[in-house]
Amino acid sequence: MIETLFHAYTPLVIWTGLGLLLFRYIPVDFPKLLSHFLFWIGIPLQILVLARQSDFSGAVGFTPAIAIFVLFLSTSCAWLTWVLLRRLSAAHIKKPYFQGKNSLVNLFLLNFNSLKRSSQGSFLLASMLGNTGFVGLAITPAIISTDNNNWAVLYSVTNNVIGTYCFGVFIASYFGNSEQKNHWWTQIRDVLTVPALWAFLIGFYTRNIPLPETVESGLQTAVWVVIASALLLVGIRLRSIKKWESFELALIPSLLKVVIVPVLIGLGASYFGLSGDPRFVLVLMSGTPTALSVLILAEVYELDRDLLASSIAITSVGLLLMLPLWLAGFS
Repeated sequence: MIETLFHAYTPLVIWTGLGLLLFRYIPVDFPKLLSHFLFWIGIPLQILVLARQSDFSGAVGFTPAIAIFVLFLSTSCAWLTWVLLRRLSAAHIKKPYFQGKNSLVNLFLLNFNSLKRSSQGSFLLASMLGNTGFVGLAITPAIISTDNNNWAVLYSVTNNVIGTYCFGVFIASYFGNSEQKNHWWTQIRDVLTVPALWAFLIGFYTRNIPLPETVESGLQTAVWVVIASALLLVGIRLRSIKKWESFELALIPSLLKVVIVPVLIGLGASYFGLSGDPRFVLVLMSGTPTALSVLILAEVYELDRDLLASSIAITSVGLLLMLPLWLAGFS
């Protein structure tokens, strides 16, 4: 287990650390340019390769339905939590719950009440989207049997295509635009024009078309370049955080992401008769750290980058703490 986690997190540490070191020496516009490159070229290329190489013949057919249910459950929990905190902060302004002006609760509620619309979008994305591709698929092969690997692959594909580039883009577009300029067809247009969706369709329907060996090798190399670029962006954004109060706010969606939702999924899977590897896969995939792609959406749609970067950092550490508990309780 330790060796598996070491191999899974080595790229994360190296490339994220490089982003932290290079922050002072890169142009101001570099993060936005890198994000647009990943959104329009890098991530679609990665999904195309994944769709071409995935074998769904042995996967359980209702895995995508479970993945979509987890997305709705995570979003609902985050939305209800946001509404509750908004009401508490509004009531706190009229009558403070604690008399000490420097109370952590007072400061948090005051800061929460001043958050902008873009922060709400980031709050939902941080709770909803998990890193099933870079982290989830890197861990499962060492823990589950080969026969059950399709559970993880099909869950990851559904999470990336339906979660990130359908629901995720819809939410990012909605909260990235002002209420005056927001129309439902704007979100529909943004979802239909996402290049990752078209890349998945092309990859899925060309699985049986062989490509020259040099092309296949080049695509594999390009995927690793995309992964490294995404991790580099995380490091840059972590280093550029100016308001460290975002870590306080990020604790809430992080708790939902790696503690509450995975436990609910594990208990629900047990109730419906799932056990062993399939149940563990669902728990692991629903509790993976906040996806790196949320930073790309934040750059493209002008959301709260500090909140998302903080959530990625907290949930990455949280996975290390929760994984042994998931293995003991649901494997």
